Amino acid sequence: MRVSTAQMKDKKNYKVVSENRKARYNYTIEYDVECGIILEGSEVKSLRVGGSNIADSYASIEDGELWLINSYIAPYNQAKTFKHEERRRRKLLVSKRELSRLWSASAREGMTLVPLVLYFNHEGKAKLKVAIAKGKRTIDKRETEKKRDWQKQKARLLRSQN
Repeated sequence: MRVSTAQMKDKKNYKVVSENRKARYNYTIEYDVECGIILEGSEVKSLRVGGSNIADSYASIEDGELWLINSYIAPYNQAKTFKHEERRRRKLLVSKRELSRLWSASAREGMTLVPLVLYFNHEGKAKLKVAIAKGKRTIDKRETEKKRDWQKQKARLLRSQN
């Protein structure tokens, strides 16, 4: 059973740590997958404080494994001996079926793996939502802007009438 982001936000412990807002503007999202992520202790504590950025990162399949590359997790100052690298490669956990699905989709021309949201789920575990996406052309981006502007104008008109 797939759970939407809106339903997850209703859960008590759900917390968005980092969101890639540019992804929905620059890419057309076909479908997304929830992945686990292997983190060190100081990385988890830093995420709970809220120090991360996934805007410049991407996912890649190498040697039959899914990796998150170039994501930033701020150093945790209270960690004394076991500090982590801020921009190290982090392994993502998915089932074999999802991995083969992602691999076949990313092998198609123009498709890429884009991280969308890094969050703690209702159980308190760090999760990453990765999407199969196709890059938009500038024409498509303009159409998206027009639709968004029209929605804003429509909402303004409805508010002023009431």
